[in-house]
Amino acid sequence: ASMDEVWLLQHPAVFTQGQAGKAVHILDAGVIPVVQSDRGGQVTYHGPGQLMMYVLLDLKRLGIGVRRLVTVLEQVLIDCLNKFGIQAQADPKAPGVYVAGSKIASLGLRVRKGCSFHGLALNVAMDLAPFERINPCGYPGLNMVQMSDLADFTADGFTLDQVAQVLSQSLVEQLHYQTVNYTQHPWAPNNPYMASDYDQILQS
Repeated sequence: ASMDEVWLLQHPAVFTQGQAGKAVHILDAGVIPVVQSDRGGQVTYHGPGQLMMYVLLDLKRLGIGVRRLVTVLEQVLIDCLNKFGIQAQADPKAPGVYVAGSKIASLGLRVRKGCSFHGLALNVAMDLAPFERINPCGYPGLNMVQMSDLADFTADGFTLDQVAQVLSQSLVEQLHYQTVNYTQHPWAPNNPYMASDYDQILQS
């Protein structure tokens, strides 16, 4: 059997439309491409400065279902944000993580043959303006927020790399992994937006 994998990375600017996505929620994409995805949920935006965490997990082996996975990922985000002094909450009526009613992280998953695909997106230090071109996650007027607006994103505060490390460690603790192998890859040199990339392989 293959090991569970978790990928931490950034995307170039892109709107992704989930399986339940409705075109009416894309107000004005402009030059930003729109990509159809097989994850759950509605439209969202990904871009530089947003940390993506893809979770490729054997849920049968872990002994959890998709609802438990959603709860785990929300708690992973809440724990991570708390370590940077940000108080966040989940909303039982709308998946994701929120700070004072504004959304700071989104979830979108797919489960096939007992294995999970896709994952979460955490707004760290990015341009939030593209979210105004859509109804994020299908909610008109939903306000988006990011870590750098709520905590000190500087050399003396925190970096995207540090957030990635804390987020991944929180997942390891939540799912009780015993063995963790880390590999780090540089971004392709022709992509001016990206600085570093994380690819983790977890073994329970």
